[in-house]
Amino acid sequence: MSALFKKSKKHYAIALDIGTEYVKVLVYRVEGDTAFVVGTGKQKQGLSDMQGGRVTDIYGVIKNCDLALDQAFEEARVEPRQCVIGIAGELVKGATTTVHYKREKPEEKITVKELKDIIEQVQARAFEKIRSELIWETGQSEVDVKLVNSAVVDVRIDGYKITNPVGLQGRDVQVGIFNAFAPIVHMGALQTIAEELKLDLLSIAAEPYAVARSVGLEDSAEFSSIFIDIGGGTTDIAVVRSGGLEGTKMFGIGGRVFTKTIADALDKTFTEAEKLKIDYSNGKIPKESPIYKSIRSALENNCEVWLAGVELALEEFSNVELLPSKILLCGGGSLLPEIKEYLHTTSWTTNLPFAKPPKVDFIKPAEVMSVKDETGKLKGAQDITPMSLANLGIDLAGDEKVVDGLVERIISGLRS
Repeated sequence: MSALFKKSKKHYAIALDIGTEYVKVLVYRVEGDTAFVVGTGKQKQGLSDMQGGRVTDIYGVIKNCDLALDQAFEEARVEPRQCVIGIAGELVKGATTTVHYKREKPEEKITVKELKDIIEQVQARAFEKIRSELIWETGQSEVDVKLVNSAVVDVRIDGYKITNPVGLQGRDVQVGIFNAFAPIVHMGALQTIAEELKLDLLSIAAEPYAVARSVGLEDSAEFSSIFIDIGGGTTDIAVVRSGGLEGTKMFGIGGRVFTKTIADALDKTFTEAEKLKIDYSNGKIPKESPIYKSIRSALENNCEVWLAGVELALEEFSNVELLPSKILLCGGGSLLPEIKEYLHTTSWTTNLPFAKPPKVDFIKPAEVMSVKDETGKLKGAQDITPMSLANLGIDLAGDEKVVDGLVERIISGLRS
């Protein structure tokens, strides 16, 4: 990595989105509560570097990250070290656990110690639940699991929604905490990448959590939506209801599956098929042309299987009485016209608790809260995830030392 530029005294940081298809880098400057993107980088991954959101060739990925970082540093004219990295993949599990309890002395104010005790109860319960799910899914008797993200998403005292319970009085307390866990092997790979690149790792973030948090989640207690992020290797889903993140689900169908189908149907190389898919998504292939018709025909079965995956993922939100009737799309794979078309069909929603057929739209870069693009390069659905990681890093960048300990970080987040 080059060392052409001196680190500025201002708070600069890096958002590093290590996707199955591309490594994407944003260099951003933090001023107050806003991140200003001043440099971007993008490097295509090799077919053997990543599979389903998981790192399979760590040194190939490190090389790609290095190239993308250099591009961003060149444009930004600074080389920050602090970094937020995104994690995705089928074995990344996220859910909100809610604890209700009655206080014996409602007239006394809630203390930090009391809140810590509640949070520790929630964490223990969530950890065992997620670990059991991963053991069942992988077929392994023991799975080492590590926490990726944790955040309080809902606090109520005597039925009233509040932001920070410390110092308040009441009898009935309800706390909902979102936790995302991943197998330690995946976390370890990302930590190794950061070490090899000599980056100061501020946080590893579950990408669907980052996207949901950056668009509307903190803006309104009434905000509800289903977020669908279609990357190269996976589809990541987050459900937000009444301002609270209910949970996240992921499954292993992404853009590469669609590209391979086009390659097989048209007898093209993977690279040729990827270019055709992008041109097709961007409307550059005439609808009357044989190639357009062949691509559309080839993708039909894929889209049906993908939609079934979405349906199955949403079925797992059994604790939700009604699913939000808004679906927001992002990720490069979401640009295929069939994705939006298939989501607009009503047959797949029949067995799901929708009050009405969902409306589908794309997340626009301007809708990512507190992130402003000074490069003019962030224009589409494929840019939302790295921008969301930058949003998460606003509160962390510039700190000499990130708050140690899970509970302390949660308490600190409530106070801010």
